[in-house]
Amino acid sequence: MSLDSVVIVGAGHGGVQVAISLRQEGFGGRIVLVNDEPGLPYQRPPLSKAYLLGKINATAMLFRPETFYVDQRIELVHDRVAAIDRQNRRVMLDSGSALDFGHLVLATGAHNRPLNVPGSTLGGIFGIKTKADADFLSPLVKQARNVVVIGAGFIGLEFAAVAAAEGAAVEVLELGDRPMARAVSPQMSELFRAAHQGWGVKFNFRTGLAELEGEDGKVSAVTTSDGRRLPAELVVYGIGVIPNVQLALEAGLDIDNGIRVNSSLLTSDPHISALGDVAAFPCVQNGENLTRLESVQNAVDQGKLIAARLVGKPAPYTALPWFWTDQGNLKLQIAGLSIGADNYVTLGDAAAQQLSVLCFRGDELIAVESCNRPGDHVFARKILARPPALTPAAAAAPDFDLKAWEAANRP
Repeated sequence: MSLDSVVIVGAGHGGVQVAISLRQEGFGGRIVLVNDEPGLPYQRPPLSKAYLLGKINATAMLFRPETFYVDQRIELVHDRVAAIDRQNRRVMLDSGSALDFGHLVLATGAHNRPLNVPGSTLGGIFGIKTKADADFLSPLVKQARNVVVIGAGFIGLEFAAVAAAEGAAVEVLELGDRPMARAVSPQMSELFRAAHQGWGVKFNFRTGLAELEGEDGKVSAVTTSDGRRLPAELVVYGIGVIPNVQLALEAGLDIDNGIRVNSSLLTSDPHISALGDVAAFPCVQNGENLTRLESVQNAVDQGKLIAARLVGKPAPYTALPWFWTDQGNLKLQIAGLSIGADNYVTLGDAAAQQLSVLCFRGDELIAVESCNRPGDHVFARKILARPPALTPAAAAAPDFDLKAWEAANRP
């Protein structure tokens, strides 16, 4: 029996991409996109940087105007899914209504890992996940003189750069010993550490959060794990995320650090797929180990793959992961996964803030990080996507050029 309806839960990059790609692939059935936020679906990466700085407005963040959804017969439902009835292929909504599905796509994303210290319910403390978070935070960051950021990952440092640009004194607390340690090489961490310090940001490495103090219900200071007291009218935290698996868990789907899916992104129920931040899939670039990636590229590519499968064009998910972050004048682009990297070759000039780091595991090139070298990123993606393999010895040769090497070794 042919598929006649697809219900998509979650209207982030992955969920919206499934809907768009289904129509592009010629699917003629009913498409319902369930979103628990008001308004039209929007892009999230600008929330912690360009949108906060007022460089783009809310309209510029929309995936598509309202007319697109009308024209493409994509139904937008603003509600929260309360339960999945797998036996009857139906989702139950908070409003009391229900949606029948031929196929269900779970694109439920992830939520911020919360702060669990005394004082964490005071006003002036934010994670950044939704447009509502950014709307609330935007005027405050323009007023705050003392800002504390908890966590030196992408989100924390993107916000630190914004707050410093707005003239605030910014302190960053980080349990690790360098910025973005879980995502980038020591060489790239050092470039970003130096840049942030140049903007006035102060790092507190190997330092945790002990307590948040308040006055009149609002945060006024942060007590660090080593007993220091830092004044703060505003605290922003980015200490990781937790996948939104509750619906899937209650429905009896397999869970393993996310909703477990196979290489086709099917869950343990053949009528339900999952993708994006919430899905743990066998990642080719990580030795087929179950991997959950928090990446726009991953969500979009997985959305396209699911849509193609639903119209009869199945394929395993093998897309090369890539990521980016904008912090001040720095654009960092990462191609591949650097898990297990133990050998690094650098290209460019860290002092000039133009650096690429080629990350090897043994002799195998597994990732390339590029700061303000977009050309390197483009060619790195091509090199990582196919043989022949670039070796550390070749990359370390005098006058090595990534573009020239790619052209010379193109199949």
